[in-house]
Amino acid sequence: MARKNGRKKINWGQVLSLAMFLVLGGGLGVWFAWYNDTRGLDTWPFGGSFLLFLPLLAGFIAALYGQIIIHEAGHLVFGLLSGYRFSSFRIGSLMWVKENGRLRFRRLSLAGTGGQCLMAPPPMVDGGFPHRLYNLGGSLMNVLAGLLFLALHLALRHVPVLSILLLITALIGFFFALMNGLPMRLGLVDNDGMNALSLGKHPEALRAFWLQLTMNARLAQGQRLRDMPEEWFKVPDDEAMTNSIVAALGVIAASRLMDERKFDEADGLMAHLLAIPSAVAGLHRGLLVSDRIFIELIGENRPQVVAGMLGKNQQKFMQAMKGFISILRTRYALALLMNKDEKKAGQWLARFEKAAKSYPYPSDVVAERELIALVQRKAQEKEGAMRPVPAPL
Repeated sequence: MARKNGRKKINWGQVLSLAMFLVLGGGLGVWFAWYNDTRGLDTWPFGGSFLLFLPLLAGFIAALYGQIIIHEAGHLVFGLLSGYRFSSFRIGSLMWVKENGRLRFRRLSLAGTGGQCLMAPPPMVDGGFPHRLYNLGGSLMNVLAGLLFLALHLALRHVPVLSILLLITALIGFFFALMNGLPMRLGLVDNDGMNALSLGKHPEALRAFWLQLTMNARLAQGQRLRDMPEEWFKVPDDEAMTNSIVAALGVIAASRLMDERKFDEADGLMAHLLAIPSAVAGLHRGLLVSDRIFIELIGENRPQVVAGMLGKNQQKFMQAMKGFISILRTRYALALLMNKDEKKAGQWLARFEKAAKSYPYPSDVVAERELIALVQRKAQEKEGAMRPVPAPL
């Protein structure tokens, strides 16, 4: 959690989400106890509660993933109705991306997100474009699905196991609708309700949102950040970046500087973004620090500076994002340039290549391989510098 006036700043989004989860779990527990008592399940062979536990656990997991799929499908449906075009659809780490008119299966895992549906937006007209239904479509679909499963539960309440599973699925749907629809920051990212609220209040945030969706669609088609229009990457002023969606443009501008190999400029911008009271999301903060570590490693490579950035929280973040190719690139640089451990570096490189095979954005893979080649050249230069100079004959 961030600190304010020397104290930890409470993340009310996380507090509310935990409270809602406890209410959901407690409510289901109370209801199950009542159901067990009124139906006399304890008189069943081996104990009715025990017999129901395994199918209910499996049903809970299935309902959880089912509602995630329904939620992302809501973004897709309402996005299509609003004039958007399909770009990618992800559940967990399983991702389908539209590349050159064809649907391809890829893998991507982002800490703090259960899924994501990204779409190419319609053109902006007079500074605006439809955005509310696309952002809130997931929560709306969870509500509709919750009502449907609740109706099925009431209709089939005489069927012991099925009725319970239907009720669980309905309640999880309502839970997801609230978690994503009520404006809040959940862990590392802002939820849909927070995005919709920001877009409705700030024209600059609306433009930033359009740019981010458009850039993502172009990345999926193989275009690199450095080849996109330069005016898209103008860094917003500090006041504007108190909005999380606008602040993301600053992060993307730093990524473009990395792609252009303007490492000093990139490091300066990233340091600024991390120092000002901006709304840069936790996910982006962790990635910025990872890139700053990389720049230090290929530059002055000062152990104390790297250690200062590679604190406990950053290590936890990099572990959570261990399949993300930019994190793997930094891990490789740490092993080779800082720790001089070629065996460990080889292991990180193998993980990078494995992740790259199914990574959804081919242009990012090309850019990251170039950075890895730069690390290898730096290592060779240092090795050559450390070799003794032969004495003249």
